[in-house]
Amino acid sequence: MHRVASVEALSGYRMRLCFADGLEGEVDLADLAGKGVFASWQGRSEFEAVFADPETDTVAWPGGIDLAPEVLYRDIAAVRAT
Repeated sequence: MHRVASVEALSGYRMRLCFADGLEGEVDLADLAGKGVFASWQGRSEFEAVFADPETDTVAWPGGIDLAPEVLYRDIAAVRAT
């Protein structure tokens, strides 16, 4: 399991992640904004409330929204490999 150590909201709907094993990178979540459970991201302040959840080891937002760390890790690792 990949553990998210830190997260920072960036411009747009991008965020910078650092995993416990040292992998770092950015992901763009603009395609999720405003859809389904991510409907609350219509306002920028809701997206910026992102935090590294120590219980689930991933990124999360108030209200119980989170993302699978494996997918985030895979996406960052794929970009780093190119």
